[in-house]
Amino acid sequence: MRAVGISRPSATPAVRTAVVWDVLRAVLADRVTATGRDRLDIVDAGGGTGGFAVPLAGLGHAVTVVDPSPDSLAALERRAAEAGVGVRALQGDAADLKEILPTDGADLVLCHSVLEYVEDPAGALSAIAGLLREGGAISVLAANPLAAALHRSIAGRFDEALQVLDDPEGRWGERDPTPRRFTRETLAMLLSSAGFTPGEVHGVRIFADLVPSRLLDGEPGAARALVALEQAAAAHPVLRDIATQLHVLGRK
Repeated sequence: MRAVGISRPSATPAVRTAVVWDVLRAVLADRVTATGRDRLDIVDAGGGTGGFAVPLAGLGHAVTVVDPSPDSLAALERRAAEAGVGVRALQGDAADLKEILPTDGADLVLCHSVLEYVEDPAGALSAIAGLLREGGAISVLAANPLAAALHRSIAGRFDEALQVLDDPEGRWGERDPTPRRFTRETLAMLLSSAGFTPGEVHGVRIFADLVPSRLLDGEPGAARALVALEQAAAAHPVLRDIATQLHVLGRK
C-alpha cells in the first residue's frame, strides 16, 4: 500500500529519454570494445543539471559538462554529490569548446537541445568534431518542426501550425521560445558537413508528450508499456517524423 504523504517521482522523464538511452548504451558498449577501455571520456555540451551526465558517470565514465549557466552547473554538482559520483563542471558555450577542452580527447560528445539555441549550429558541430578521437561519436538531440506543427494544431493554434510548416527555421511566430528546429534531412546534412557519418535517425517523445503524466503515474505498468511503444515507434518511417525531438548519432 502506498504511504500517505510520500510522493513518488514521476515516470514521465524516464519515458521521454528511454529511446536515447537505448542508443547511448549501444554506442558506449561498442566504444569500450573497440578501445579496450572501460572508462570512456564523455563531454556533455550544454548538459545543464546533469540529466544524462550523472547517470553516465554512474556507469564509471569520466564525464565533463560544459554549460553557460552557473546555476545549472551548481545544480549539476549537487545532483552528482547526491548520486555519489564525480562530474567535472565547466562554464562555457558550445562555441568555446575548442578553447575549453583538448583536441581529440573525447570518445563521445552529447549535443542535446543545443543546436536550436546556438548562433552557429554548423560551427558548434565543427568544434565538437575537433574534440572527438577517431572513431568517436556525437549524440545529437534536436527539436522537430513537424511535431511543433502538430502540437500547435492540437492546441487550436492552426495559424501558428501553418507558420511552422512555412518557416525555414520551423518557428510558429515571434513568441516562439525555440529559435530553430531541424528535420532529419537537415540534421544529416549538418553532420555530414562537419565531417561526421550520420547514423539512423530516431524519433523521441512520439507519444510521451501527448499522454497526461497523471496516467503514467497512476496506472500500474503504464510507463513500462509507453516505453515499449516509444521504442517500437522510434524508427518507424512515419511516426518517427512527428516526434517532438529527433535523435541521431554521428561517427567521426
